[in-house]
Amino acid sequence: MKIVVLMGSPNRNSSTGILVERFAKGATEAGHTCEVLDVCRMDIRPCKGCVACGYEGPCVQKDDVEQIRDKLLASDMVVFATPLYYYGMSAQLKTAVDRFCSYNTSLNRRHLKSVLLSVAWNADDWTFEALEAHYKTLVRYINFEDKGMVLGYGCGSPAMTRRSEYPEQAYMLGKSL
Repeated sequence: MKIVVLMGSPNRNSSTGILVERFAKGATEAGHTCEVLDVCRMDIRPCKGCVACGYEGPCVQKDDVEQIRDKLLASDMVVFATPLYYYGMSAQLKTAVDRFCSYNTSLNRRHLKSVLLSVAWNADDWTFEALEAHYKTLVRYINFEDKGMVLGYGCGSPAMTRRSEYPEQAYMLGKSL
């Protein structure tokens, strides 16, 4: 299986990165290929809402979204990896997701598998409710097949994350595919 990870953490050595690394290791060991796209370091402008794309492209904006489009439409799975920022995905990842609009029809037809990897400083039981709801709605709308989530409660720093059970959960999720 060909897996594309949309990495939404602006921090290079992050807790989110730890989960991505462990997930990719497990997936690779299971015989899959895993490519990480660092959306925070790509040129991705916000959607203008002009719908000139007709939901199938091309987008009027010329940026790195075409690269993401090509990779996703040639893949079998997308992984959304993000720190929890104010109870949602990072703005960088959300911007990339909003631009799905320009290839919505093709993406919808692909029936990709999907995974959510996220970390948060907060450890309250309600911490990920809004992000989970957004992810599940996205999965439903775009006809993705959810293969699981790793939600790292209390992972406010890479050291905290490394000491937690969540890197192993990410590895096992990747390995189980």
